[in-house]
Amino acid sequence: MKKAEFHLALPCEDLEKTKDFYTYKLGAKLGRDTDNWVDINLYGNQITFTKAGTFNFDFKNYRLGDQILPSFHFGVIIDVETWGKLYSRLFSMDLEVTTEVTFFENKVGEHLSFFVKDPNGYMVEFKSFKNSGEIFTV
Repeated sequence: MKKAEFHLALPCEDLEKTKDFYTYKLGAKLGRDTDNWVDINLYGNQITFTKAGTFNFDFKNYRLGDQILPSFHFGVIIDVETWGKLYSRLFSMDLEVTTEVTFFENKVGEHLSFFVKDPNGYMVEFKSFKNSGEIFTV
């Protein structure tokens, strides 16, 4: 299967806070932008946030090894250098960066991971695999 960019559309309450978080804090690029929605280029993937007013979503957590993780989240897989720079950047901004951990250490699929919450309450995960050829290996 050919590699392709990903598109995700999500509701949001405040477009300005959302744009600030993704462009200033995460360093993503702003795409098309209107009064009701905005496109964010997050490492070549399109996330569209639509102004939806107050909304509620409940999600449960799950356990992976010793870590409790949010079952509802999205994220990107990036190289280890980019991962380290982004982690340091967010940490220096005093953002709540959670679950910084190595999963499957010394096993197939070993990867670094951390989560950060956006202004809409979404958990965004950033992963970096030790061996990128193992992203889908079981």
